[in-house]
Amino acid sequence: MKNVVSVVALSTAFGLAGFGPALAQFKTQGVTDSEIVIGTHMDVSGPLKSWGVPSTNGMKLAVEQINAAGGVNGRKLRLVAEDDGYDPKKAVLATQKLIEKDKIFAMVSPMGSATTLAPLPIVQEAGILHLFPITAAEFTYKMEPGKPLERLKFNIFLPYYDNMRIGLKYIIDQKKPKNACIIYQDDEMGKNFTDAYKDQLAAANMKLGTMVSFKRGATDFASQVAKLKADGCDLVALGSVVRESIGIVTTAKKSGYEPTYICSSPTYVPEFPELGKEYAEGVYGVGSIEMLDPATATGKVKEFMDAYQKAFGTIANLQVTAGYNGVMAFAHYAKLAGKDLTTEKVLDAMESGAEFHDIFGQPAIKFSKDNHLGVASGQIAQVQGGKWKTLVRDQRFK
Repeated sequence: MKNVVSVVALSTAFGLAGFGPALAQFKTQGVTDSEIVIGTHMDVSGPLKSWGVPSTNGMKLAVEQINAAGGVNGRKLRLVAEDDGYDPKKAVLATQKLIEKDKIFAMVSPMGSATTLAPLPIVQEAGILHLFPITAAEFTYKMEPGKPLERLKFNIFLPYYDNMRIGLKYIIDQKKPKNACIIYQDDEMGKNFTDAYKDQLAAANMKLGTMVSFKRGATDFASQVAKLKADGCDLVALGSVVRESIGIVTTAKKSGYEPTYICSSPTYVPEFPELGKEYAEGVYGVGSIEMLDPATATGKVKEFMDAYQKAFGTIANLQVTAGYNGVMAFAHYAKLAGKDLTTEKVLDAMESGAEFHDIFGQPAIKFSKDNHLGVASGQIAQVQGGKWKTLVRDQRFK
């Protein structure tokens, strides 16, 4: 938490230097008779470039398709994308540039919790829209009463807490486990998962089982797995990211221990079955969008995948859809805002309850004046034959 506080303090300092006190009203810039400028910052060169590169490409494809179809009420979109290297300080500097020099109308789909949190005060103080960051963190959509600039934040990614509760509810209802346990990363992300675990077991009238943690970056899970096995855990929730999840299930299976597993969005990615191979088989996961598969894609999804491969020479994955949907959702609400485009009118359009439907089949995105998280449900999938297979859609925990 000390590091988070320091980057927030840094961003505030930069913000005050660049913009002065928080603005009393929202600001409209980056709009001309022919153009709307949007900006983003992602990691395309550092540890999360496996997310940043395809997500940025997804945004570029969306901009190209929107402009080819006539733009937004006659205006073309122009995307300015910066590389933050997954460094909060670089994210702050990139944000300053995007707002001060590039004059963006909205920040769309910036990536990462720390790299989104650090520059967020700058975006708010500038009175600029902060839309659909690629992170499930609560601060990206939760509004504090009495702070008008909080109205500028929206997100479309199911939070870690909701992910885990949805997954646990489904497995408990279907499998009737006797001893549900959790292994989790010992940090803020892990706390989201343990909170969800405790709350969902309470809702199911089940006693808490074994809870074991590991440090971020751990590679040895032998002691944690031995504890889960010795305690007879027949359901194990994975509060971990993909590399650690692979390590856990591999260690367990090699020891002859094969409980039912449920993971959430950090592990519900194509890399998990690809890298986990036979050890990943049978694991359940929660996500928002069905995994893309060129062998089975049809209709608009196939057209999207063909267009992406033609443009970038590689197959579109789940990460691509994060950036693509961010731009498409922005264009949808900007169009509803009308020809006289202002930040206030986009806010009104988004809070009107008007729905955005993507091409990938996830539940409709919808916001209101008091709810800026556009999604409330997820889908359950399972690794079968080396791929994620969707089992049920539109699942909720309440």
